[in-house]
Amino acid sequence: MINKVILVGNVGKDPEVRYLEKNVAVARFSLATSERAYTNAKGVLVPEKTEWHNIVVWRGLAEVVEKHVRKGTQVYIEGKITYNQWVDKAKVSHVATEIIADTLQLLGKKPDEQPAPLQVEYKESASEIEQLPKAGDEDIKDLAF
Repeated sequence: MINKVILVGNVGKDPEVRYLEKNVAVARFSLATSERAYTNAKGVLVPEKTEWHNIVVWRGLAEVVEKHVRKGTQVYIEGKITYNQWVDKAKVSHVATEIIADTLQLLGKKPDEQPAPLQVEYKESASEIEQLPKAGDEDIKDLAF
């Protein structure tokens, strides 16, 4: 089975970065991807459609995000999609759909600078990804993101 997601889009707000036990960094941010408007075979205009994705990055990749990613930054993301369900202390059910990124490449220019492209790429190893806590795990479910 394959669980692979590739996205190119713009960051919706500045990433929120936290450091957990043993100084493990985790960053979260929203990413907007858009499908262009087009005219279908019947001549009907189909408007542009924007989808929002919740992106989670860990360890070294989170540190790269903390230093270089801001609202509006265009990024290329590879990772896997996860669906996590949990019940909190108040017995309220939660569902989180997230993209756990293992590759991130910054595209375009740095915000507020010359149009020279910024190319930073980082890839997490498969063994590091498998050890990550999930959204419902005790270590991270109470973090305010």
